[in-house]
Amino acid sequence: MAFSFPAETAAFLTDIAKNNERDWFEANRDRYEAGYVEAGRAFVDEMGPRLRAISPGVRAEPKINGSISRINRDTRFSKDKTPYKDHLDLWFWHGDKRGWDQPGFYLRVTAATLFLGSGMHVLNKELIAKYRDAVVNERSGKALEAAVARVEKARPYNIGGASRKTVPRGYDAAHDRAGYLLHEGLYAGLELPFSAATKRDFADVAEGHFKATWPIGKWLLDEVVGR
Repeated sequence: MAFSFPAETAAFLTDIAKNNERDWFEANRDRYEAGYVEAGRAFVDEMGPRLRAISPGVRAEPKINGSISRINRDTRFSKDKTPYKDHLDLWFWHGDKRGWDQPGFYLRVTAATLFLGSGMHVLNKELIAKYRDAVVNERSGKALEAAVARVEKARPYNIGGASRKTVPRGYDAAHDRAGYLLHEGLYAGLELPFSAATKRDFADVAEGHFKATWPIGKWLLDEVVGR
């Protein structure tokens, strides 16, 4: 089935960035419903079955606070006190409870750009220890190298999540996979122009990228979350 984001999505995100205040939002709630909520819901409805074919346990819930993130910004711990986000985040996760403690598939839509891929942007305290042990373990470490090689062969995707400058204490800085020990998250993805989302084949394009990047997400699911 063909799917594309409407031009109204980019128009709404552009305008809310310029008019980030409650009165404007309430006066333009119909545009929010059409360009943000309904567009997001249609994408989740379309991608859910496709993603379950890639990873049967993935969750796709076409609602706000499900696969569609709230537009309201949590300003309690942020320097940015504007009340609304200027992007649409869509998240397909594993596990019974929606969260970021298992790998999944993501799409961020801005007025100009798309970011999509799979994996985990942040590993919590429990999982980071399991991740590091999996990296240095000979069997699972080799499996990680194979997963990354598959992703890189498919396309020059960005392999992200390396945020440390030094290898954590207790691990060998000269280890063959020491570079992976600099990661506190692990994901693969790419950036596309928003115009890609307006094409009739966007669901096929997104599915292709999700499938191509999933070997890294599957490694995390099998070797880190499942340990």
